[in-house]
Amino acid sequence: MAKLPPSVARLRAAVRDSLADLPEGSLVLVACSGGPDSLALADTTAFCAPRMGLRAGLVSVDHGLQEGSAERAAAVAAWARGAGLAPAEAVTVQVGAGGGPEGAAREARYAALDAAAERHRASAVLLGHTRDDQAETVLLALVRGAGPRGIAGMRAVRGHYRRPLLGIARGDTHEACAERGLKPWADPHNEDPRFLRSALRPALDSLVAVLGEDLVANLARTAALVGEDTDYLDALALAALDECRAEGGLDAGRLGALPAPVRTRAVRAWLLESGVNGAELNHRHVTAVDALVADWRGQGPAFLPGGIEVRRGGGRLTATQPLR
Repeated sequence: MAKLPPSVARLRAAVRDSLADLPEGSLVLVACSGGPDSLALADTTAFCAPRMGLRAGLVSVDHGLQEGSAERAAAVAAWARGAGLAPAEAVTVQVGAGGGPEGAAREARYAALDAAAERHRASAVLLGHTRDDQAETVLLALVRGAGPRGIAGMRAVRGHYRRPLLGIARGDTHEACAERGLKPWADPHNEDPRFLRSALRPALDSLVAVLGEDLVANLARTAALVGEDTDYLDALALAALDECRAEGGLDAGRLGALPAPVRTRAVRAWLLESGVNGAELNHRHVTAVDALVADWRGQGPAFLPGGIEVRRGGGRLTATQPLR
């Protein structure tokens, strides 16, 4: 028996580990653009899933932003059907203008994947982000001053989304495609400096050249360590938030007695509950609301995305949504 190429073996081990807890007969959907990372993931899942008693399908999202994108998504779905993935479908989305081109495309893509998961009753949706993607995410978070939540990066599991390849180097997915005879698509946006993540990649290569090959793995490990701490603090904050609830809002006195790392997380969770869009909510907004608690001087309301106003009165914080 021929020895399995190391890159293929690493991908198969990662996918098996990621899916090991799913009940027999569960359906997993692979989100696949046709690029090397998601194509290698789809091919690996097509091999591993049936051997684990699972069903595997594929969704290729056409954002409509490049010439030939519809044909490419259809070709990916056709390849998937030939590889034994079912269902395998191409889904076209309309990309809005809010949040910049990357953010708008991401929002449309995840909405389509959520809908596909619900439509097919999938237990999990697999994403092809690699260790290199995680390292880039950490660097971008540092540049933006995003704090622990940003440095924690992408999670291996969040809701029905799973990222089996977060511990796998991007080079392994390229090698696995070559070993398996796959022909991935090279997305020109990955080389387009107008997109911040694309512009970062040459800079990361330069940092690796100066600081050593371990940089990418160390950044990804940092994300995992910070993520554990963030999850713990978030859990404390949610428990504290329940204890601070008052009629129509939050008890400012109880909230103010919390340690700052827990308090600000509780505030953020409450703002999301109150209808503030998470993609638009940033540190400045949370700080403005926290000032109504920790630095109360009788100031006016904090104004948040979506027209939501948070006021303090009668010892309570209340959030008012705009009339529709």
